[in-house]
Amino acid sequence: MLLSDFDFFLPPKLIAQKPKKERDASRMMILNRDSGDITHSSFREFPNYLHKKDALVLNNSRVFPARTWGEKGSAAIEFLFLRKIEKKTWDVLCRPAKKIRMGDEIVFSPDLKGQVIGVGTEGRRHLRFSSANVVEELNKIGYAPLPPYIKRKQNQLNMKNFDLARYQTVFARKRGSIAAPTAGLHFTKPLLQSIQAKGVKLAEITLDVGLATFQPVRKDLIENHKMLKETCSIEDQAARVINTAKSESRPVVAVGTTSVRTLESAGTKGQVQTGTFDTDLFIYPGFSFQIVDRLLTNFHLPKSTLLMMIAAFAGLDFVKKAYAEAVHQKYRFFSYGDCMLIL
Repeated sequence: MLLSDFDFFLPPKLIAQKPKKERDASRMMILNRDSGDITHSSFREFPNYLHKKDALVLNNSRVFPARTWGEKGSAAIEFLFLRKIEKKTWDVLCRPAKKIRMGDEIVFSPDLKGQVIGVGTEGRRHLRFSSANVVEELNKIGYAPLPPYIKRKQNQLNMKNFDLARYQTVFARKRGSIAAPTAGLHFTKPLLQSIQAKGVKLAEITLDVGLATFQPVRKDLIENHKMLKETCSIEDQAARVINTAKSESRPVVAVGTTSVRTLESAGTKGQVQTGTFDTDLFIYPGFSFQIVDRLLTNFHLPKSTLLMMIAAFAGLDFVKKAYAEAVHQKYRFFSYGDCMLIL
């Protein structure tokens, strides 16, 4: 398939710069794959689409404040801390990258200084720090790692605290992500309680969102795209909930594309396996789903692997129709935007 098949027109004004005041106040588009119908609702109606013993799967990965600014001389450089390689060495993205060369010292704070020991492509650098307490210091100085289409400035301290709180799901537990599993941002604790009161079974899995989730596709033929790896895990209790639902022909409802990627990576003969593993699974039209029956997701970027996954699940033509309708109805797009439920 061609990359251009996954392009669509999106007015910039529909890209949400802030979430709704209340988490569960977003709009929700409903796609019914059996009937081909598209209807409009609100996320507060989401529990009405769940039934007793359905399995609702949540990604409980926690975002850490991975975005910050470092100084090289008088120049302020933006950094995104991707992952720890060794005790004192981190893989980072920097912008503008051309200013950061091998051997440079970068000062993030009086207690956090790093030296460039590796230079990669597309802004990647390896930094070695004098202290191993990098995450602790990022918790003091770091910002929420918002995607670049959400515009923030270094001196917007009022928005810093807001984003640190709101760019995080209420069920986040295990720190490790550099981007939020955004379909989960709509949930509130009372809404989750109402879902459980219906007898819906919750299953928490973990995928630490990394570069793979928002890695751009640069191949004209999408089949030639290679996904980067992300680490995910499924524990015994979650596997029991999911596998019981599959055995009883109850729907497994995935919250977000990261949950889908984890479940389908762990799927074997219609059941999920337990454990911690890396996945480079690329889901695009033609993929055969083993585990996921329904999907709650946000609206995704043109030409993105996330949009390709949605097209694999609901059909490319149906998704194109739904996205055109979303633009017409002025839905809010991307991380802080509205959501879509695919039945």
